[in-house]
Formats: sequence, structure tokens, C-alpha cells
Amino acid sequence: MTMETAKTEKDLVVDVSPAEVRIALLENHRLIELNRESNQGQSFTVGDVFLGKVKKILPALNAAFVDIGDSKEAFIHYLDLGLYFNAFDTFVRESNPNRDLGKLYAQMKIGPALAKEGRIEEHLKVGQMIICQITKEPISTKGSRLTAEISLAGRNIVLLPFAQKVSVSQKISSKEEKKRLETLVQSILPKNYGAIIRTAAEGKTAAVLVAELRLLIEKWEGSWKKVAASKGTKLLFTEYSKTTTVLRDLLNDSFSNIHVNDRKVYEDTRRYISLISPEQEKIVKLYEAREPIFDHFEVTRQIKSSFGKVVPMKQGAYLVIETTEALNVIDVNSGIRAKTTDQEENTFEVNKLAAEEIARQLRLRDMGGIVIVDFIDMSKPEHRNDLYKYMRDLMADDRAKHNVLPLTKFGLMQITRQRIRPVTEINTTEKCPLCHGTGRITSTVVIDEEIERKIADQVEKGQKTMTVEVSPILGAYLTRGWNSFVRKWRRKYKCKLDLVEQTEHSILQYEILDENGKALE
Repeated sequence: MTMETAKTEKDLVVDVSPAEVRIALLENHRLIELNRESNQGQSFTVGDVFLGKVKKILPALNAAFVDIGDSKEAFIHYLDLGLYFNAFDTFVRESNPNRDLGKLYAQMKIGPALAKEGRIEEHLKVGQMIICQITKEPISTKGSRLTAEISLAGRNIVLLPFAQKVSVSQKISSKEEKKRLETLVQSILPKNYGAIIRTAAEGKTAAVLVAELRLLIEKWEGSWKKVAASKGTKLLFTEYSKTTTVLRDLLNDSFSNIHVNDRKVYEDTRRYISLISPEQEKIVKLYEAREPIFDHFEVTRQIKSSFGKVVPMKQGAYLVIETTEALNVIDVNSGIRAKTTDQEENTFEVNKLAAEEIARQLRLRDMGGIVIVDFIDMSKPEHRNDLYKYMRDLMADDRAKHNVLPLTKFGLMQITRQRIRPVTEINTTEKCPLCHGTGRITSTVVIDEEIERKIADQVEKGQKTMTVEVSPILGAYLTRGWNSFVRKWRRKYKCKLDLVEQTEHSILQYEILDENGKALE
């Protein structure tokens, strides 16, 4: 991640497999974000809307536990009930399969708004069914965090059922454009709906906004039959797939390519883009080569090098990343890097380099909560201040809400980052073929006995020609002297035995092969 003014090339690579969908965001061919969506079993993700059952009221916390079908009960606070919870509650209680649900919804009275200082026990009772939406995924021992203020996010518009006003993004600077969008959306919104007009809507035609709004309303109204048919806990509707959710949040004019290796997801993606941004439909490309898509775009290699505990950087510098229940800790190490003779200047350069990688790692691993960064100590106050400003600029592109604090006198920087799902952890290590994960290997004193025992077993099975592949060090040990181990084994077992040294073998690694080069058990 650099601060260059040159146009950034953004590519989205979508790898679809039976078990999961993996989505990699590349900026100038460098991995910036990795999203994974499981295709197996019930998952509880941000934006999903449920009909839940209140299980327990917690007056001391002014909150309640709600069953949404997860093994861990979800949590909702009084302030998350929303201003017009009573309208949602009345709709749930009065809806049934025999009623005209469209008429019921349109005739509902939205107000009055809930009091800010109210108590949850005045509105919720154990066993009560409520419509709720996940705002934070289950993390560690905690269940999902819920809100009863439902919203359906589109690319250009966020639809708000049982709301009364239309809001426009503050990032749209033109007053004329704000007025146009507000008037347009108000004119097409049915009764008892509100909306938030997102920044992406700027300059969009009425046809695009109407099509998206109709899609969102159909999604909300499509859940009414489920609410009316049964009062049991159930999923009413989910966010779009992770692919389209990422597209919705990321898609902008600088997007260059979207590569997908599955025809159905390719068609769905094209269809979705044609709705939210028709002029960009052509950027979606179907990948049909034999080589795995993540290998082709070098995503696999970047995952292996980026998700370990130690993250290497340029010229010997590296990060050490530790994740705990309470916080994430990142240590910056200079390694053997010495670009200049001025130690202070060199330290500042290493810290800037580390800041770039840390900003990338926070997005890549989706690290949330409290992050403590231990930068290398710098004596000059202006360097500490410049590093703080540099980190803030680097974090500007991060879509998660965050806050960066200046460095303390101990050289520590505190970053808080919105945590709505567990940190992404990928095991980049493999089990050692020598110790098989135990951390212990055969003693060098008995290695010759072990090899001899295996040769004896093979001779007993009728194998008379064998090759033993060993490391150069083990080879030197087994062939030393006139009456070497290899010579003894040939005489003792009356077999043809060759020793071949392999430089890539570790010290005590060996393999016994037959005359065709096939490994013997």
C-alpha cells in the first residue's frame, strides 16, 4: 500500500469450491483483502435478518438474550431496539396467513418513538417473537449482536422499513444533487418506508435507483409470509452472497477486473453489476484455465507469506503478530536493515515501511478490537508525529470504522478497529515430515539401527535391490571408513544396496526405494 497518486488497479478474484467461496481483492496485484463464505451448514453473518425468540431479560444490563437458531444466544440492548420498535412488534403479532399483509403494513402507525431512557422489560417479554438483524458475528464465546432496526443495504440506497425520513450521504457535496436525489427517492418510496441515499447514488439515473429500490422492497416483503406462517425461530432473509456484498461495498470506477472460476457465480455477478452499475458489466470475466485460479493470480503464494506469525518485509525488516482474546499485538523489528548511517533516519524509514504493512494486515486479517503496535523507538518528536499522520493516511481506505491514536512516549501506537466478525486466521505451517509435529527426531546414535531394521524387513519380504536416499551429512556417516555401515549391510543381507545423496533432504531424513525408484513402506 503506497501513497502514490497513480491510478490503483483493483482486481477481484473469486474462487468457488464445493466447501467455500474465497474472494481476494488485489491492488496492483498485491493481496489487500481476503473474504471467505462457507457453503456448508448454517452461518450467522452480518446483515442476516431473523425471526427470533426472546429467551432471557437482563434488567441490570437493560438488554436481552434472543434465540436465533445458533448454539450461542444472541444479545440485544434496549438502545438497539430502534426508534419505531413498536411498529415492528405490532406487525409480528398481528400478521397471520389469512390477512392481507400488504394492507396491514401500509396501515400501521409508526410512532411514537421509543424513549431514550426507557427500560427493555417494558417492551420485551420471555417467549416474545421479534424481527432482528445481525450487526456483529459470533466471536469466541460471545453470541451475535443484534438490532431490531432493520435495514436493507443496496449499492445506491439503504431501505429502512417502518421509517419516515429520507437521508442523503454527507459526502455528496452538491446541494442541487442532494435535492434531486431526495425528491426522487421520496416520490417513489411507498408508505411506511424510509431510506438512506448512499454516496454511490450521485449522478445515477432515476431508472437505476427505481430498479434497486424495487429489488430491496421485494426482498423485505418476501419475508412477510415467513413471519405470518409460523412463530418459530427462522431465517427471514440473508444479505446477498459474500461476493455481491463485497462488490456492493467496493465497486467503484477504479475497479478493473473481476475474475470468477464458476459459471453460475459469474452469471450472478454479471446480473448484479448490471443492476448497480451497468457500464461496468464487461469487467466480469470467466476463468476457465486448468491451473487453480488463486495459483494463477499468485494469491496462494501471498496468503502463505502474509498469514504467519512472522510477516517479512523489505530488506530484512519483519513484523511479529500475536492475537489474544483481549487485543492484537504487533511488534516491529528492523532485522539487519541498514539503509543509511543515520540510525534515527533509518528507524523512521523502517517504521514507515511497517506502517504500510500493518494497514494492509489489518484489512487482510480483518483484525478488530484493540490493536497495539510496538514501533521501534524514535527520539525525534517530529518523526513520531509524522508516523502518526502517515498511519492515519494509510488507514483512510479501510472501510471498517477505526481510530488511530498518537504514539505514546514508549513508542506504542493504539488503534481501535470495528470488530464485526472473528479475525481471519489461516494456518500457513505444515507438519514436519521428520518429527511429525512432536518437535523431536530420532537420535543420531540409533539412526543406523533404524535404517538397518527397515532394510532387513524389505529383504525378508523378498526385496533384493534397494536405493537409500539420504542427506549428504547422513551419507558421509553411513559410508565412513573401509568397513562402513553400507558395506556391512550388503554382506549381511546379501542384497544390492546403493546410497544416493540428496541435497534437499534434512540432516536425518532418508527414504528407501526399489529398483524402479518407488518408495518402499
